[in-house]
Amino acid sequence: MVLSDLGSKISSALQQMGSATVIDDQVVDKMMNTVSLALLQGDVDVKLVKKLKEDVKNTCKVDAMASGVNKRKVIQTALMRGLCGLLDPGKEPFKPKKKKCNVFMFVGLQGSGKTTSCTKLAYYYRKRGWKTALVCADTFRAGAYDQLKQNATKAKVPYYGSYTEPDPVVVAEQGVERFRKDKYEIIIVDTSGRHKQEDALFEEMQMVHKAVNPNEVIFVMDSSMGQAAKLQATAFQAAVTVGSIIITKLDGHAKGGGALSAVAATGSPITFIGTGEHIDQFERFETKAFVDQLLGMGNLQGLKEIIEDKSVMESQEKLVQKITSKGGEFTFRDMYDQFQTLMNLGSFGKVMSMIPGFQNLMGEGREEQSQQRIKRFMTVMDSMTNKELDSDLKIFNAQPERLYRISIGSGVDQRVVWEVLETFKQYDE
Repeated sequence: MVLSDLGSKISSALQQMGSATVIDDQVVDKMMNTVSLALLQGDVDVKLVKKLKEDVKNTCKVDAMASGVNKRKVIQTALMRGLCGLLDPGKEPFKPKKKKCNVFMFVGLQGSGKTTSCTKLAYYYRKRGWKTALVCADTFRAGAYDQLKQNATKAKVPYYGSYTEPDPVVVAEQGVERFRKDKYEIIIVDTSGRHKQEDALFEEMQMVHKAVNPNEVIFVMDSSMGQAAKLQATAFQAAVTVGSIIITKLDGHAKGGGALSAVAATGSPITFIGTGEHIDQFERFETKAFVDQLLGMGNLQGLKEIIEDKSVMESQEKLVQKITSKGGEFTFRDMYDQFQTLMNLGSFGKVMSMIPGFQNLMGEGREEQSQQRIKRFMTVMDSMTNKELDSDLKIFNAQPERLYRISIGSGVDQRVVWEVLETFKQYDE
């Protein structure tokens, strides 16, 4: 059962409670039994589940409530507050400052997704206008520098590492010093991991920590650890002061809920979660927003972050300027640019799940169909000439034979070209 299943089960319990003719303590008890079972199946610690159940039941003494009180709302609020309490340690994470060097040091076990998360965080900040850089201080694992170099190149982030220097402390110190001189705002240091907790790993971590003096130590945790995440996070915390935690592989593991709640119990806030292999499948973790989205209530904060992405904002501003300079004329090239921006937003399903009430709108398989349709339309427009791209429907109304040439050039039926024209008409309106 992945997190979406957990959310569905809790949402279902709330809906059953909401549809009850009479809301009394017995109905609340039945709802909390269903919620508790779902949490236990999601590998959440039994003590935490028991405490949540008791807290909600003590808060919602329905039989003692005054008449006129919206009991359903009171119960739902109490459950939401309880779920947020499971995930929130009550500690604010470090916030980097603009125009200053902010050094992040990554620690974790080998295979947890540490190096990938380093690149994802660098890409996240770069997309938002920060000057970011990566330092590979993992000299233990063969191919670590190659992996970071490949990832950094894909993310268009500067990097530093060495094939010849075996001492990770020296590499880390040199890399951070170099990027500090160049006034980089976000410097991320990737350190060595191990297959298990070892004294050598902790000693090396402490030496690198002393050498680079990071503003924040980020512990990367694989969600498949489940409840065992608490022991691992506590062990790392004893070696270096862990400021925050990133949970990876949350997209497809049954123990994700257990990992989230167990780590929160250590007192270190979860700042980001990895939701897939791709570089943009990385989300800022906000407790209330996460619980809202889990229960199908949307995540407006996450949606706002996507829309306010620097590259998206810039492309929209350019489009407005372009159309204004042409006296308000919308062209096929403008529609192509809009499609490109839409594809860059990432998963359609992810975006839809952030809009309240729209979580299940895409349906199974429909997300892929929608993306394929847009790609097919873009292929059709790739076969248009510059004159056609920089015009509107008039050119095709005057010379309909152009449609046949475009359909042959793009390898699609002429009907698909007509669909592109119909879509353009809707955009233009």
